[in-house]
Amino acid sequence: MTRLVRGADGRMWTVRTHIEWSNPAGVDEFEHDVNAGRTSGIVMAVLVLGLVAVLVAWTPSDVVVPFWLLLALAMLVLFFPARWALRRQWTVVAETPGDLEEHGPERWVGAVRGMMAAHQETTKIARDIEVYSTPAVDGPLQPID
Repeated sequence: MTRLVRGADGRMWTVRTHIEWSNPAGVDEFEHDVNAGRTSGIVMAVLVLGLVAVLVAWTPSDVVVPFWLLLALAMLVLFFPARWALRRQWTVVAETPGDLEEHGPERWVGAVRGMMAAHQETTKIARDIEVYSTPAVDGPLQPID
């Protein structure tokens, strides 16, 4: 998502967010140092899909499978991929080319985890720029030289 915002000093800012499909180095160092990487997730996905396939294959033909059981199995299989997609990291960038008189170009970059959190932070950053002419220093964005 991209948003154009006019700051209190008249400068035009572009606030944009985009999803990161892979974690950049240095993000959540402790959590990623402790886990086993992608291998355990892939093994668990194959195991769950294999167990569902065995359950379907061994079901006698005269057994009527209730709809709620199929729905529960689908939710079980899709839970972790959906959670992974919704909790991905988003990069938020606020930049302005500046003006010729007083201010030079500025670029602020930060990271937010989750789609809803990224939308809320983008709204908050746009409001801070409209009121204070720059993003809040105590927010997720930090100035880049």
